[in-house]
Amino acid sequence: MNAAVRAVVRMGLYVGAKVYFIHEGYQGMVDGGDNIREASWESVSSMLQVGGTVIGSARCKEFRTHEGRLKAAHNLVQRGITNLCVIGGDGSLTGANLFREEWSGLLTELVEQGLIEQDSVQKYSALHIVGMVGSIDNDFCGTDMTIGTDSALHRIIEVVDAIMTTAQSHQRTFVLEVMGRHCGYLALVSALACGADWVLIPEMPPEDGWEDKMCQKLSATRSRGTRLNIIIVAEGAIDRHGKPITSSFVKDLVVKNLGFDTRVTILGHVQRGGTPSAFDRILASRMGVEAVLALLETTANTPACVVSLCGNQSVRLPLMECVEMTQEVQKAMDEKRFEEAVKLRGRSFENNLKTYKLLAHRKPESDLNFNVAVLNVGAPAAGMNAAVRSAVRVGISEGHKVFAVSDGFEGFYKGQVGSEIKWADVGGWTGQGGSLLGTKRTLPAKHVDKIAAQMRQHNINALLIVGGFEVPLGSAFESLLQLFEARATYEEFCIPMCMVPATISNNVPGTNLSIGADTALNAIVETCDRIKQSASGTKRRVFIIETMGGYCGYLASVGGLAAGADAAYIYEEPFDIRDLQANVEHLTEKMKTSIQRGLVLRNENSNENYTTDFIYQLYSEEGKGVFDCRKNVLGHMQQGGAPSPFDRNFGTKISAKAMQWVTRKLGETFRQGRVFANSEDSCCLLGMRRRALVFQPVVQLKGETDFIHRIPKEQWWLKLRPLMKILAKYKTSYDVSDSGQLEHVVHNRPKELDASVAM
Repeated sequence: MNAAVRAVVRMGLYVGAKVYFIHEGYQGMVDGGDNIREASWESVSSMLQVGGTVIGSARCKEFRTHEGRLKAAHNLVQRGITNLCVIGGDGSLTGANLFREEWSGLLTELVEQGLIEQDSVQKYSALHIVGMVGSIDNDFCGTDMTIGTDSALHRIIEVVDAIMTTAQSHQRTFVLEVMGRHCGYLALVSALACGADWVLIPEMPPEDGWEDKMCQKLSATRSRGTRLNIIIVAEGAIDRHGKPITSSFVKDLVVKNLGFDTRVTILGHVQRGGTPSAFDRILASRMGVEAVLALLETTANTPACVVSLCGNQSVRLPLMECVEMTQEVQKAMDEKRFEEAVKLRGRSFENNLKTYKLLAHRKPESDLNFNVAVLNVGAPAAGMNAAVRSAVRVGISEGHKVFAVSDGFEGFYKGQVGSEIKWADVGGWTGQGGSLLGTKRTLPAKHVDKIAAQMRQHNINALLIVGGFEVPLGSAFESLLQLFEARATYEEFCIPMCMVPATISNNVPGTNLSIGADTALNAIVETCDRIKQSASGTKRRVFIIETMGGYCGYLASVGGLAAGADAAYIYEEPFDIRDLQANVEHLTEKMKTSIQRGLVLRNENSNENYTTDFIYQLYSEEGKGVFDCRKNVLGHMQQGGAPSPFDRNFGTKISAKAMQWVTRKLGETFRQGRVFANSEDSCCLLGMRRRALVFQPVVQLKGETDFIHRIPKEQWWLKLRPLMKILAKYKTSYDVSDSGQLEHVVHNRPKELDASVAM
């Protein structure tokens, strides 16, 4: 929430508005006085890394009464406030809308009571409202993701990862209770992210007799040699008859039926606390800026809107449409229309549930029996293992034999294809960092004959590659292009081939997001937070930080936005000595007046002459007497560590979708006892494009690619660059052409939008 508050204040000041904080939510609006204070640029400094909300939030019974709203209107009119940005759940937003509808009547009453002058009614005739949804439950319809959800998932996954180590040592079953009285999103997504054996959520209660089925599943998992069982229960979980299913009930059930050593962990308010994740900071910053733009464009006839996220795009939706749909979900659940409740929750929720069912419960094998090979190519990225696990399990569910190739194409031509990989072989892979299959940067072109021989020997009918677009020596993207070209010589490559993008650099053409980039961003942001904190209490200091990413400035730019950087130097936006000088002067000015710590990010290949050392020395020299300097090269710590919840889920869902595409293509291209696929659309990359996951022929993506610098010719995140500059107090132009337009909430979206990228 603090990132959203910061973005609203700074964007508001940037557009020339007066911005006020209303402390303690609606209570502060009703009480007035010191609760409503004008905000300055400096009053939102050092807020990004703070959890909760600095301006406070409180439930307010008085605002629910007419008298309370009358007091609130009086307090706003006294300060000339006619635009409200409300960050909260559906209750807060519904209250705001009622306030807006009553506004003119409230002003008339205030005139009658002699509290305001008649001309104030004309002057402040309309109240404009825009909403942003802050809720860890992600229970608001119309948006794929609410502010706070990703951070709550980080807390849950940290606990699950810690529990897994102790459980594997002691052969234990753990029952984890997570928040979600009316919405099972946190339970469902954390179950998907940790590969839980069973999940219980309010939207989709288990069928009668679930107790025996669950115990059979746990027993079968143990019998395959797994030392650990995890069951995740949403606090609002119910059975088909509306009876609550508690974590203690589940524990007693397991102990009684199976005799397993079982422990209960109730996470409680831990989920609400802690430092916000990189995803939440970026989401809140984008939404905050969008909210200010929406307020500027609002007229008396425009309905109150809520700023939402759809895929990777900001949209504006009528507030009450979203609220009504959110209430419809609860109504459907109360009336036991559970299938409908899941659909009403939205495509993100529905997609998560489908994927969980696909991966958690093994289906009887079909008689298709194709052989599919899975391999990792390029540099390791967190989330690769989750993608491989998902591909293997969905492949087995679809009736295929899945072969895991070790060490990329180098392992392929050396014959490291290995035996068929089984369901249990990939258990516990989701939380592992790096690449368990091994990955090498070898392109297939030189060894295409040996690879074709291996494919013949193992009768490989389809190929799934998880990798990126790094150095020229070995990228998954180029590998796929080379295999496509090799089809002319070797029939072995006339099979369905699909690439799932995985690289921390997020530089793959044809996709807005790659597996691994979110984990790298979190590593950058956590380090920047620590570095900034190291200077607290000392004299003014500026930190110069070098990030990875090759020639792609994604990590430096988006990491800079999430960490509150003052500048980020990247290759895509050329800079010279005059820009560096202007930045130093700008920072010196800020240091003299307000801030204590400055942060400058530099992408490793942003400029061959203006190196990190050069920038550090320049800032050190020019800042003498005002600030001193430190530098830090983050290096490979950005590549390591356990994958973030976003990367685990993105890897899991995108890989499942890729394997389903492979199955479909195998069915389409199987003729007279063999698979033969040589069309462009049988060799694809699955990428996130704005709102949808799309399969794109790699040959068609060649035109969109700068092969020398390993980047797409157009990159969506460059539009976030002015945002970072505005929030760092630069005078710059902001392109509003891509800002959200008012749309309507729709129940049934077009087919291609089924797969949401948001977790």
